[in-house]
Amino acid sequence: MSYIKFKELSKYFDFKTEVGAMDLPDYTKEYVEDNETILMGYKNSKDYVVFTDKKMILFDRDTLAVYYKKIHIIPYRSVSTSAINFKPGKVELLFSFDSGYQLHVNFIDMNHDKKENLKKIYKTMMKVKIAS
Repeated sequence: MSYIKFKELSKYFDFKTEVGAMDLPDYTKEYVEDNETILMGYKNSKDYVVFTDKKMILFDRDTLAVYYKKIHIIPYRSVSTSAINFKPGKVELLFSFDSGYQLHVNFIDMNHDKKENLKKIYKTMMKVKIAS
């Protein structure tokens, strides 16, 4: 018997609700260092993303078959290329990393103010990337 092992080329996350730093679950704050500032968090029914001034932390939970939690800690300096797409009611953050890994983080039900918040976060991410 043989099988082909493959590397996941792209991962997609969809988020809907903004979560302030004070309202994030404690387990998400465990991965934020003392010298970091939480810019904003977002959630969907099972996942969270936390943006700090230095990194993005993604909590990928699956509760369907077997409960697991995968935590992605992504320093902004590891981003090779990125893009932000504004669509009606939606914002997409697209990343390629030095490792070749690609990530799509989508935000749905976004009004103008929420889009502006994401634009500020994206600009902070790119400032950190350029400075490193």
